[in-house]
Amino acid sequence: MAPRPTPADKFSFGLWTVGWQGRDPFGHATRAAIDPVESVHRLAELGAYGVTFHDDDLIPFGSDVTTRDAHIARFRKALDETGLVVPMVTTDLFQQPVFKDGGFTSNDRDVRRYALRKVLRNIDLAAELGAQTFVMWGGREGAEYDVAKDVQAALERYREAVDLLCQYVIDRGYDLRFALEPKPNEPRGDILLPTVGHALAFISTLAHPERVGLNPEVGHEQMAGLNFAHGIAQALWQGKLFHIDLNGQRGVKYDQDLVFGHGDLLNSFALVDLLEHGGPAGAPAYDGPRHFDYKPSRTEDIDGVWVSAAANMRTYLLLKERAAAFRADPEVAEALAASKVAELGVPTVGDGEGYAGLLADTTAFEEFDVEAVAARGFGFIRLNQLAVEHVLGAR
Repeated sequence: MAPRPTPADKFSFGLWTVGWQGRDPFGHATRAAIDPVESVHRLAELGAYGVTFHDDDLIPFGSDVTTRDAHIARFRKALDETGLVVPMVTTDLFQQPVFKDGGFTSNDRDVRRYALRKVLRNIDLAAELGAQTFVMWGGREGAEYDVAKDVQAALERYREAVDLLCQYVIDRGYDLRFALEPKPNEPRGDILLPTVGHALAFISTLAHPERVGLNPEVGHEQMAGLNFAHGIAQALWQGKLFHIDLNGQRGVKYDQDLVFGHGDLLNSFALVDLLEHGGPAGAPAYDGPRHFDYKPSRTEDIDGVWVSAAANMRTYLLLKERAAAFRADPEVAEALAASKVAELGVPTVGDGEGYAGLLADTTAFEEFDVEAVAARGFGFIRLNQLAVEHVLGAR
């Protein structure tokens, strides 16, 4: 029996995902626009629990106050009718021509001030709708030409912006955290804060680092040739996984935004296993929304849009089942033990031992049989084969 998603699974989608019309740099739209209200109802029917949006996804750019309020009222009514929640909100600082050199880091000071006002306005809306996370993807915060951007000054302006926004949320008493979304390139030639590691380093310089975490995306890390599951592990280790974007990517190329699992399936399996079983005591490592930031292929019609939305959730649930079976398999338990996977959780230096105790332990060096230990294998291939067989449903 195929797993069916329910709101308890905490699956969420952006309006920009199912609402993508299939337009790309080489071709016009292949689908008509979808009313955000229709998206809310269709996602609810499919078993989603939440919906997210950029301000311009919900309210056409340049709308007057009356029009803006009407769009928000319609959207709120759809949320009330379906029970969907808004766990995350973000702001579009990349589509409009005014942001061609960025929002927070544009060389033009007036653009930077306008960008901050646009974000402050959307923060108020996010708080009004009960969002807990405000994502910031700096898609235009970057450059194509090294001599055209003072990167150190740009990072200072970036920090200034994030510090100001954090202070605004604190002063307003909003229960809202910020999540930076790294990406190495596209649409800019080079984007600031390109990877999880860069973003973590940046966060450490902020006035309120406790308010700021990460929203890593599968394809973005893999575009840089990095292991997404490893990046998520580090974000969890540092307590900075505030939100996550799930999709599929096949190698180092443009941002494909495939359905989750339709890229590197084994890494997707490792990711789901980490999210569901990654705690040191077997508790879930991440309890936030499983958010899908993908694009239905431009080859699909409107029916294919909803098929693809369902495919994201189905794939996640299937991998969740496979991860549970993997963890419950006695042979896997034996292979994990043989590979000493759990032993890595044991401190190298004993409690209270310190370097003095380590230096006094002759078994750690003088009596350590280097050749015998070097001759032993770890059995990682056998362990990985067991994972492959579970993913394929062969066990």
